[in-house]
Amino acid sequence: MRQLSYAQAIREAHAQLLASDPRVFIAGQGLWSPWYAGGSLDNLDQEFGRERVLDSPVSENAVTGMCVGAALAGMRPIVFHPRMDFMLLACDPIINQAANWSYLFSGRVTVPMVIRAVINRGGEQGAQHSQALHAMFMHIPGLKIVMPSTPSDAKGLLVAAVQDPNPVLYIDDRWLYSATGNVAPELYATPLGKAAVRRASRFAECGNAVTLIGISTMAQHAIEAAELLTEQGVDAEVIDLRSLKPWDRDCVLSSIRKTGRAVVCDPGWRTAGAAAEIAASIMEDGFHDLVSPVERVTLPDAPAPVASTEERAYYADARAIVDAALRAVRPQAGRKGVAA
Repeated sequence: MRQLSYAQAIREAHAQLLASDPRVFIAGQGLWSPWYAGGSLDNLDQEFGRERVLDSPVSENAVTGMCVGAALAGMRPIVFHPRMDFMLLACDPIINQAANWSYLFSGRVTVPMVIRAVINRGGEQGAQHSQALHAMFMHIPGLKIVMPSTPSDAKGLLVAAVQDPNPVLYIDDRWLYSATGNVAPELYATPLGKAAVRRASRFAECGNAVTLIGISTMAQHAIEAAELLTEQGVDAEVIDLRSLKPWDRDCVLSSIRKTGRAVVCDPGWRTAGAAAEIAASIMEDGFHDLVSPVERVTLPDAPAPVASTEERAYYADARAIVDAALRAVRPQAGRKGVAA
């Protein structure tokens, strides 16, 4: 086991997949650049050749459609979108084609491709370069979605995504690229659809417990928030969802049976977001275990600002999660719990 950064772990996963499976290739913008992919694809074209690491023109729709065709023909393409915002230009091949082919042909064909989408935000990049659009794609049958928050999962989930027979949307966030952690050197897969308990509740029976459910960067903020909450006498269990479609309902509901409270921490917008879907599912399937309403920590329903001072107010952090958890554990006077 070694310490790698999140970006290095992604790079290693690509390299090992290319080395172990001749069907794997990468296509997209900026693949030959030393900086464009934030170190996550460094020198892969030199190591494996530019026939398998294809730097495309600015043509999101065309290169994604090409990869759909390659997957139908038996290849295992990874199409790289360096900004998720501009991946919207490729919605037709992703939603109308990749997500539907297996269903249309009664499972006789599959589309084993990975759509790698990078969230680039902060740094005064503004509304058209900062969007986390994962909730849009959660709505689409036939797609799987993963959002790793640690270097180990950044590698393992990419491997699992490439090995899966279905189209998988792999979303990584540039804010995590410098984070470090233990990463096994061998090729390994992290199971899709399985959450990870990053911090277990220790004293749930004390009545001051809460479950923090984190997605991508917000899973890391949730871990930080859990430590801050201990200073307030609150015991937090932290769940890193890792996969958004399917997401691990059993893990989440099992935790809420212990704590009775939930805070869903989502790096996207609030209305019709991933947090809304998860909160609704908790209310449907875990209602009688709740002792207070489900809280959500999200972005406000507004485009990302440009000024750094406004960015600090716009993006939620550990302190916002702490505030939400305290509302769940210590509701205002007269605010009744959900369960009788």
